[in-house]
Amino acid sequence: MSLIKFNNRDRLFPSWSSNSLKDFFNTNDFFNSDFFEEDSLMPAMNVKEHENDFEIEFAAPGFSKEDFKVTIDENVLNVCGEKKKKSEDKDDDYTRKEFSYSSFKRSLSLPKSVNTDQDVKATYKNGILKLNLKKKEEAKEQPKKVIEVL
Repeated sequence: MSLIKFNNRDRLFPSWSSNSLKDFFNTNDFFNSDFFEEDSLMPAMNVKEHENDFEIEFAAPGFSKEDFKVTIDENVLNVCGEKKKKSEDKDDDYTRKEFSYSSFKRSLSLPKSVNTDQDVKATYKNGILKLNLKKKEEAKEQPKKVIEVL
């Protein structure tokens, strides 16, 4: 069994006809749209299966490695990212405060071929969080056995 990437972005940019564009600006429909679903603002994810491991990449620019929490619980991989930023400028005539908050959570059901007893390697570089999950020895491809015909 392989991990499968599910991309939900096509729902963010539907091809709008004139009626659906008018419906978009109707406030009742706007706040019930797919844009506000939990999974619509998730970082892009790539999953690669190699001979000995799975490699999972998340595009999460602007975060630092301390902003991530990666856990495996009952064969489910949970990746959470949370970033908070505050700034304050004070002068004689004014005070300016700004803040921002960004977070995401992705959960992936792992195939039985993943060895959850072995350490998962996680690295964050250039806006990409990369996880390497090792496969169990019995799940690795065995070389073909050639049988001689007598």
